[in-house]
Amino acid sequence: MLTVPLYAQRQPVTAEEEAYNFLLGAICAGRYRKGDRLVAEDIAAEIGTSRMPVREAFRRLDAQGLVTLRPNRGAVVSGLDIEEMSEVFEMRSALEGLAIRVAVTKVTERHLTLLERLLDDMDDCRDDAAQWVVRHRVFHEYLCSIAERPRLMKQIIALYSLTEAPMRLWIEHGEKPLSDREEHDRLLDALRTRDADLAERVIREHIEGTLPALTQFLQTEQ
Repeated sequence: MLTVPLYAQRQPVTAEEEAYNFLLGAICAGRYRKGDRLVAEDIAAEIGTSRMPVREAFRRLDAQGLVTLRPNRGAVVSGLDIEEMSEVFEMRSALEGLAIRVAVTKVTERHLTLLERLLDDMDDCRDDAAQWVVRHRVFHEYLCSIAERPRLMKQIIALYSLTEAPMRLWIEHGEKPLSDREEHDRLLDALRTRDADLAERVIREHIEGTLPALTQFLQTEQ
């Protein structure tokens, strides 16, 4: 069973990949937050590599919008403002809606059984906000991966990487309940019906319904 998000499953094969995965994981986990300065020398020493792979990782993260490169000053964690967060959720809604529409034609009982287990994993973490956010991401990424559309999946993963840190902050300090079991069960019911229109509508309502409370919380934090 999946226990980590898809972005974290592939083993690093180069020093640059190792540095990139380290930084991506740290940003998603909230270890580095918006405005934090990332010093290549310090990060290189921590993970046991040279500065060059870390700087290359900075460039990749800059291209994704996760950090901002500053000439001769390293990088700074970017974060998202409210307008940018809204845009990302709009994109997630559209892309995950497409993914689940395709997944309807491919889903099997084995997929549904694993998705149920992933929901059980989320329920087991109701009192651990950090783990709940990770397992929530695992559920959504696995659900979308059923579509077997690698390029689409790459875009969805990138969007999750932009939102995981603020989502974790919200779950840990806001009033959002740690279990959306009823909403997620509706997604599985829609898959079982093989009704593509219904499945797409349910997942888009689920994603878009998260945004108002999340943005309200983030406005109080700014």
